[in-house]
Amino acid sequence: VQLQASGGGLVQAGGSLRLSCAASGRGFGSYTMGWFRAAPGKEREFVAAVRWSGDYTYYADSVKGRFTISRDNAKTTVYLQMNSLKAEDTAVYYCAAAAAVYGGTWDGGNYAYWGQGTLVTVSS
Repeated sequence: VQLQASGGGLVQAGGSLRLSCAASGRGFGSYTMGWFRAAPGKEREFVAAVRWSGDYTYYADSVKGRFTISRDNAKTTVYLQMNSLKAEDTAVYYCAAAAAVYGGTWDGGNYAYWGQGTLVTVSS
């Protein structure tokens, strides 16, 4: 599976952005898809994940209520709608795919496939 993230950019605090992650290759419909981010000087952290069916979603506490993850299996694309953005949301955002999840969707070790990242900068 190859992943291509897009949609990042510069936005003012309180604004919105929608990230997309287009997948190619077989098996997208069976993968758990996740979004992670890495802020400057900080370790990568979990943002959100969605199970293969789209019925189950998971969020980091820091983005709950502001971000929404969704997927379109027909288009082999996963989305991250980000609203009410804050300066602390500034980071490179990565999408990732996991064939199987052990322990929790928040664990980056479950994800075998990663996109190249897209930069989100929120100005205060």
